[in-house]
Amino acid sequence: MERIVFMGTPEIAVPPLRRLVANGYDVVAAYTQPDRPSGRGRHLAAPAVKQAALAMGIPVIQPPDLRSEEAIAQLAELLPDIIVICAYGQILPQAVLDIPPGQCINIHFSLLPRHRGASPVAAAILAGDEFTGVSIQLVRKKLDTGPILISGAVPIDPKDNTGRLMGKLSLVGADLLLEGLNGWWRGEIIPQTQNESEATYFKQIDKSEGEIDWNHPALDIWRRIRAYNPWPGCYTRWNGKVLNIIDAETLPGDKITSPGQVISLAEGGIAIGTGAGLLVLKKLKMAGKREMTAAEFSRGQRDFIGTVLPN
Repeated sequence: MERIVFMGTPEIAVPPLRRLVANGYDVVAAYTQPDRPSGRGRHLAAPAVKQAALAMGIPVIQPPDLRSEEAIAQLAELLPDIIVICAYGQILPQAVLDIPPGQCINIHFSLLPRHRGASPVAAAILAGDEFTGVSIQLVRKKLDTGPILISGAVPIDPKDNTGRLMGKLSLVGADLLLEGLNGWWRGEIIPQTQNESEATYFKQIDKSEGEIDWNHPALDIWRRIRAYNPWPGCYTRWNGKVLNIIDAETLPGDKITSPGQVISLAEGGIAIGTGAGLLVLKKLKMAGKREMTAAEFSRGQRDFIGTVLPN
């Protein structure tokens, strides 16, 4: 059985790691990002991959980067046949890509060449795609351009946000990884070159992008609310505080309402006017408060109806 070094950091990388171990692969080390401060107390927190790897008895290595000669030499000493990567959080230098004879294999959460880049799941939701998927690919120096070993499509449910959809894709990716890894190692898969004319790229999301502009159409705002959940979240401002919009839905209609104006609906709901259509609020969270339904929020904040939120 080939020797594998696994590289990943967040929770979505854990199912592929566990699947490798459960199927008898020799995972000789798990590389993950260093522990980071987290929570209100800013205490150091171990990445999900580190916690899972230690629980399975896999040695964990957490270099600040993989560019130094020492880090590259340490990796080479592990004699990996293949390096498997899933949301590791670093672009690997060519010196690392050259180490394993079986190459480096990446799990990318989109149907490449569509949605290359660091935020492919959010990109698919923002674009209004009906399907996204997982691509198992060989790694090349230029991000997400490597040939594809195997891929699989996953439908996007209107209730999916980025967190929920990533959970689905992670499980699909774990299955596809085994199929692609076995076929590649046995010489049964011919890698398929990506069609550059079909390539799209989505940049890394910035925290400031979560603020809602009510002049945008309700459909676009709804997609943003889903795409930016759990991070950075979509929010507006009311009474000098941040008001997070956790869940919402669109309501097409001809009712004329100014962008940002909060209105009550006949059935007791709350909606906000946008550049086109209404956005019906489902779940909200004021800064420092618990998450609550729109109905709960309106009962406690009776002056919310009639407010015009800033654009």
